Amino acid sequence: MAGLEELKKKLQPLLFDDPDKGGVSSRVPLPEDTCDSYVVSDGGTVNLLSRSLGEYNINEHGFHKRSTGPEESDSGEKAYRCASHDMHIFGPIGNGASSVVQRAVFIPVHRILALKKINIFEKEKRQQILNEMRTLCEACCYIGLVEFQGAFYMPDSGQISIALEYMDGGSLADVIKIKKSIPEPVLAHMLQKVLLGLRYLHEVRHLVHRDIKPANLLVNLKGEAKITDFGVSAGTVTYMSPERIRNENYSYAADIWSLGLAVLECATGKFPYNVNEGPANLMLQILDDPSPTPPKDSYSSEFCSFINDCLQKDADARPSCEQLLSHPFIKRYENTTVDLVAYVKSIVDPTERLKQIAEMLAVHYYLLFNGTDGIWHYMKTFYMEESTFSFSGNVYVGQSDIFDTLSNIRKKLKGDRPREKIVHVVEKLHCRAHGETGIAIRVSGSFIVGNQFLICGEGLQAEGMPSLEELSIDIPSKRLNPIYAVMVPRWDSDGSGLLKVADEDYTIHVSRHLTFSD
Repeated sequence: MAGLEELKKKLQPLLFDDPDKGGVSSRVPLPEDTCDSYVVSDGGTVNLLSRSLGEYNINEHGFHKRSTGPEESDSGEKAYRCASHDMHIFGPIGNGASSVVQRAVFIPVHRILALKKINIFEKEKRQQILNEMRTLCEACCYIGLVEFQGAFYMPDSGQISIALEYMDGGSLADVIKIKKSIPEPVLAHMLQKVLLGLRYLHEVRHLVHRDIKPANLLVNLKGEAKITDFGVSAGTVTYMSPERIRNENYSYAADIWSLGLAVLECATGKFPYNVNEGPANLMLQILDDPSPTPPKDSYSSEFCSFINDCLQKDADARPSCEQLLSHPFIKRYENTTVDLVAYVKSIVDPTERLKQIAEMLAVHYYLLFNGTDGIWHYMKTFYMEESTFSFSGNVYVGQSDIFDTLSNIRKKLKGDRPREKIVHVVEKLHCRAHGETGIAIRVSGSFIVGNQFLICGEGLQAEGMPSLEELSIDIPSKRLNPIYAVMVPRWDSDGSGLLKVADEDYTIHVSRHLTFSD
């Protein structure tokens, strides 16, 4: 027992992974790029100064990186215009150890994104922000890495929001919860993309990820697997390599160990070590027990070899990403047809997915309609040239005609005085699948005199929207006219996560309270 307590004391610094105590190897130049300083200006701009003298300026209007140091390999300036006022932000996707991730719609292009919020005032999290943005902004569309769309800072909350590609299939951890295990052919095809992304981190960015695990391997409905959560300072103890547990110098091989454990867990459906007796006992298992291997009677010899190679106790004996890309396990299924799209779609609840997209689209649409003139022009790009819009017995075709018609409706609803503004209240929303990429959405509600679009009941709220309970509004007594709208938007028709309305039928039941004509 005394030996166990001694081990716990020895391993305690590892949980914080202090690089000054031997946490990072000197064998390779790993750009941890820790913040030496940060300044928040009176104007609400955060300036992060890295050790390499790269300057990262982030404010409500977006993110700008300027490289000034002679050691900075990715020299030059980069700007990402992804502003806080360009986002309609919705509920959380999930919570991590250091961040909250929410769904959002990027207003200018009507694209669903994942918004990762991190507190700027904690030193360790500032380091993570730098590592993550530095990596992603240089590889915003690289295979196997979640795409970076920009970042902005909100002074009121002290949070930096990093806008990322929305991976609508969840994580491999979600997959194995539903499927229990992932077949070898599926794993092999997904791993090709993951290994390409990890190879880029190691060979181009000289970065150890430190937290490869099923929860950080995301998939989209195109069947693509991608790595997320870059630049964490410690990582999850469960997937740590033996050299990290011993608090020794480590390098890229630490990620290979973690990948091996993650792949074995995905294939078998369970983590290969006993985690019920605490982290210290888990570390003892990793150090003292033989490396786990898949049952040879249940898996191919190529897969068993892949796992054994990744889980070598000696870090120098583990293969690189480049070597794993040509491993017999990957090659075995290279020419095997695997429908990754169908596989990922089989784990997603289609009803819940349709409901989420329909609610986000409807709220986004009516926030634009009832919002400020400054964002109204974005409504035009919500439609395609072949889109149709039916209103008052007439049919309008194409972006320009539809936008002009909507602008006329909006102008009449707005009135000449602020207190006369008429806004939408959504009372019910129904949706169903329409074709391969479409959703038919039926919205019913009414008009009231007010300042902001509202939703009744338990419908999805965007961040900043007041609830009916907060406003204490009696809708029946305020109702002017019932309204009905049937939209048929296309979701992700080009694989980019864009929302576009193909057809729309907009009906207003006119009563004595409201005189309205086309």
